[in-house]
This record gives sequence, C-alpha cells and structure tokens, in this order.
Amino acid sequence: MATAVGGAIAIACLALATSQANLSFIMAHFGASCVLLFSVPASPLSQPENVIGGHLQSTFVGLVLTAVLPNVWWAVALAAGLAIALMAALRVTHPPAGANPLVIFAADPGFLFLLFPVLSVAVALVAIATIYHRLSGTTFPLDPS
Repeated sequence: MATAVGGAIAIACLALATSQANLSFIMAHFGASCVLLFSVPASPLSQPENVIGGHLQSTFVGLVLTAVLPNVWWAVALAAGLAIALMAALRVTHPPAGANPLVIFAADPGFLFLLFPVLSVAVALVAIATIYHRLSGTTFPLDPS
C-alpha cells in the first residue's frame, strides 16, 4: 500500500504541475518509472542515474532520429533499438525510458521536449521518491560504493 501512496503523490504532483503550467508533464512512461521508483527502490533500474540518464539519452536518440529519418516503421524500430543499446552501453538502463523514442516519433515534439517534460519530470520523480523514501525509512537512492 505504501508504494501506491508514493506513486500517487508523484503523479499528483505531475498532474498539478500540468494544470498550473499549461504544459503536459503526464506521459505513460513516467507512470512506469513510478512503479520502479516506489515499488523496487533498491533495484539498479530505479536509481537516479538510471531514471534521469535513461530518459535523457533515449529521448535524445528519438529526437535525433526523427530529425534525420522518415517517420516509418523501421525508423521507429531503429530508434527504440538504439535507445536500448545506448542505455546499456552507458549503464543507465531504465526500462520505461525505452518508450521515449516511440512517443517522440508519434508526437514529433521538437528538441525542447528533452528539457520539458523529460528532464524536468525525471528529476522531479527522483526528488519526490527520495523525499518519500527518506520519510518512510527506506534507503533510496542506494550508496554507489
């Protein structure tokens, strides 16, 4: 039950920010990030560098490929595959971030999408999770040593 409360608080913050800023901070893959952040905070996939780094690099891959490739099935597949490979190579695997190139090809949002909402939401989710887990006595993030 406590994990549900944490996820609900995080999504409520995003929904409130969306309504106040007239920008969309709500996307399905951020809900999936909340599952990892609040249900399995000790997982390597839930650590701040993975959440933030995974979302940033997979979004960047999607943005670059939408700028240089046509919006066709194989380009979407290539973007998803490259995002996965780059997350693995950079050791910032975060499974929900694998959806970012798909969202980008579907919406064609432009490069500011990298900052708003992706970076801002990834940082906000990590901050909310850190505060929530500290208040609840759960260790998060893990000590990297």
